[in-house]
Amino acid sequence: MTLKRFSLRPVFLNGNEIRFGWKAALFVGLNVGLKMATQPVLGSLIALSQSEPNPPQPALFRETWAVLIVFIATWVMARLERRSVFSYGFEGGEKFLRFASGVACGCLGLSLLIGVMWANGSLVFDGVATSGATAWKYGIAWAALFTLVGIAEESQLRGYIQYTLARGIGFWWSASLLSIVFALLHSDIAAESLLGLLADFALGMVFCLSLWYTKSLYWAIGFHSGWDWSESYFYGTPDSGMLIQGHLLMTHPAGNPLWSGGPTGPEGSLLQIPLPLLMAIAMWLWWGKRKFPAVLP
Repeated sequence: MTLKRFSLRPVFLNGNEIRFGWKAALFVGLNVGLKMATQPVLGSLIALSQSEPNPPQPALFRETWAVLIVFIATWVMARLERRSVFSYGFEGGEKFLRFASGVACGCLGLSLLIGVMWANGSLVFDGVATSGATAWKYGIAWAALFTLVGIAEESQLRGYIQYTLARGIGFWWSASLLSIVFALLHSDIAAESLLGLLADFALGMVFCLSLWYTKSLYWAIGFHSGWDWSESYFYGTPDSGMLIQGHLLMTHPAGNPLWSGGPTGPEGSLLQIPLPLLMAIAMWLWWGKRKFPAVLP
C-alpha cells in the first residue's frame, strides 16, 4: 500500500497564485503589524488617544501615520501581484472632478440632514464659535485632516482588500462584509449608538456603490471628507460622539435623542435613514447608464 504525499500547497495556493483569503489576511496582518511596530515611536511624539475637544495637530499626525501604513501595506501586496500600488482605486480619469464632486455631495448631504433636524426642532443653533483668521486656520487644518481620514479609511476597506475579496466571493458580498467591518470599527466609541452604526454601514455601502460605478475611490474619499468636515467643523456637531477644537458654529441637540442623535450627533438620528437611499438613487440616475471599465481589470 502506498501513502499519498500530503501537501499544504492547495491550502495556500490556487495554481501558482496565493488564494484570495490568504492575501486579504496578509494585508490585514501587515496593517496591524506596522501599526504595532510604529506605535511606540509615534506615542513618544504625540498623544495617541483622542481628547475632547479633539485638537487638529495630533490628529493630523495620527492620520498621516494611518495613510502611510495602509500605503506601505498596499505597496507590498501590489509588488506580490506585480501591479501598481495605485491600481486599487487610484487610477482612471477625472480624479480631481470625482474628488471635488464627492466633497460637494458630502457637504450637501450633511447640510440636508442638518436642515431637516433644525426644521423639526431636533437641532438648535447657538451662534458662531470661531471667526476671522482663526476660523480660516481651523477650517483649512480640519479640511486637510478629514481628507487624510478619507484616504486612510477608504484605502483600508475599499482599496486592496475590496479588490481581493471581490475576486473570491463577488463584489457585493465583499462590499457588505467590509461595510459591516466599517461600522464595527466605530463600535468602541463610547457615545456611538446602534443607529450610528447602522448609518456607518449604509454609508459604507454607498461608498462601495461609487466604486462600482466609477471604478475609483476618489468620489468616496471626497464624500467622506466633506461629510466629516461639515459635521465636525462647519456645524460643530459631534461626529460619532466626538467634538473637535475650533469648530465654526455652535449647535446642540434638543428633544428626543432618536430624532436629535443625542451625544452621537446627526448620524445617530432616525432622520438620517433615508439619506443613503436617496444618494444611491441619485448615483444610479447620474452614473447608472454610463459605461465604465470593468470593476476587476
